[in-house]
Amino acid sequence: MSNELLCKINDKSAVIGVVGLGYVGLPLALEKAKAGYKVIGFDIQSEKVDKVNQGINYIGDIVDSELTDIVRRGKLSATSDFSFVRDVDCIAICVPTPLDKYYQPDISYVVNSTRDIAEHLDKEMLIILESTTYPGTTEEVLKPILEEGGRVCGEDFYLAFSPERVDPGNKLYGTKNTPKVVGGVGTQSTRLAAALYRNVLQSEVTEVSSPAVAEMEKILENTFRNINIALANEMAILCHKMNINVWEVIDAAKSKPYGFMAFYPGPGLGGHCIPVDPFYLTWKAREYDYHTRLIETAGEINLYMPQFVAERSMKILNRFRKTMNGASILLLGVAYKQDIDDLRESPALKVLEQLEAEGAEVIYHDPFIPRFRLNGKSYESVELSAESLQTADLVILTTMHSTFDYVRIAAEASFIFDTKNAFKEVKLRDNIEVL
Repeated sequence: MSNELLCKINDKSAVIGVVGLGYVGLPLALEKAKAGYKVIGFDIQSEKVDKVNQGINYIGDIVDSELTDIVRRGKLSATSDFSFVRDVDCIAICVPTPLDKYYQPDISYVVNSTRDIAEHLDKEMLIILESTTYPGTTEEVLKPILEEGGRVCGEDFYLAFSPERVDPGNKLYGTKNTPKVVGGVGTQSTRLAAALYRNVLQSEVTEVSSPAVAEMEKILENTFRNINIALANEMAILCHKMNINVWEVIDAAKSKPYGFMAFYPGPGLGGHCIPVDPFYLTWKAREYDYHTRLIETAGEINLYMPQFVAERSMKILNRFRKTMNGASILLLGVAYKQDIDDLRESPALKVLEQLEAEGAEVIYHDPFIPRFRLNGKSYESVELSAESLQTADLVILTTMHSTFDYVRIAAEASFIFDTKNAFKEVKLRDNIEVL
C-alpha cells in the first residue's frame, strides 16, 4: 500500500495538510504549494485562516506576492475545520511546544492536533511531526493516539518526525534550502517522509534510524547554542568584574582558524527554540534518573542575564547620582533578535519587567514592534526623536536592529548601555558602556 502513496508523493498528486500556520507552518505550506502540491492549512485561529484565504501575508520570511499568487492559483487554502483531514494524503504538525510556568513541556497543542487528525483518519496517510519536543514524543504520544480504534502504524498510516529548523530573519537560509533530518517509525515511514521533503526542498535530506534520533538531534542543536551562549554570558559577567572588554576578547579568540566558534553575550535568550528546547531534555532525563547539570547551569546563567542588565543599569545611574526609582529609561528594540517582528521569549521584555519592578519609567522604540501587551499593560513604540533620546536618563540597546542610526543615537543620547556591542563602529564612545 505504501507504494501507492509514494507514487502520489512523487507525481505530486498527493494533497498535503499543514497543521499550524505560524512561523513554521505557513512557510512550509507555501513551499509545498510552490513545489506543485495542493495544500490545505489547518489552524484554530480564524484570523490566520481568513488571511491565508485572502492571500494576505503575516510572516516576515514570506514574500507577499508569492503567497498571493499561490492562493489565487488554488494551490493553497486554509480552514479551521479538521474534517478536511479526510482529503489529505500527508500532513505535517507544526504547532507550538511551549514550557509551562514550572519549565515543564507543554505538548497539549501536539496532542490536540493529533487527536483531531486521528478522528478523521480514514485512509492510508503519512503524518509528520515538525514541532520541537522531547525524545520519544512521536512514538510514545502520537503513535498510541493514532492507533486507537485498531489502526496499525506502518500499515494503516505512516508516522515520522522531521524537526523544523526555522531561523526568522535569516537572509541566507530559509525553509526551502535548509537541510532536513527525517526519522520515521519503520523504514517505510522514513522513506515516504524523505521523498516528500526531497520533492519540496532544495537541500539535503538526512534519514536517521528512528523518530527519537531526529528528536534528540534537534534538541542537541539548540542545547549546543544555549550552552555556548551561556559561556559567553558568564565570560561577560566575569570580564566586567575584571574591567576587561569581553567583545575584544571574543574578537581576538575568533582569529584562531580552528577549535573556536564565536558566540556572543547579550541581555538573555529569546525566540521559540533556544530558551525552551533544552528544558525538554532536562525534563525527559529525569525519567532515566539523570540530572543534566551542564544544561541546567547554562539555563540558570542565561535566565540571569536580564537581571544582570538591570543591575548594571542601576550602577550606571548611580554614577550620575540618579536612582532607578523614577528614572526615565528608553529601550532600543524589544524583538528577540534583529530585524524581525517576533517577541517570543524576548529578553528585552524581561529587562523591562526588572526595570519597572525597581520603579523605573520605561518607554521603548522598535520599528518592527509598534505595540504589544505585557502583564495586562499596553506599550506603544515612541518616536526616536532627539527629545526622547536626550530626556532619557539612560538608553539601553537591547535589540541590534540594522535600521537604527547608531551615530545619531550616540550623538543625541545622554548615556547608552549597549548590551549587544552595536555601537562598536561609533567613534564617540564617552557616553557608551558595553555589556
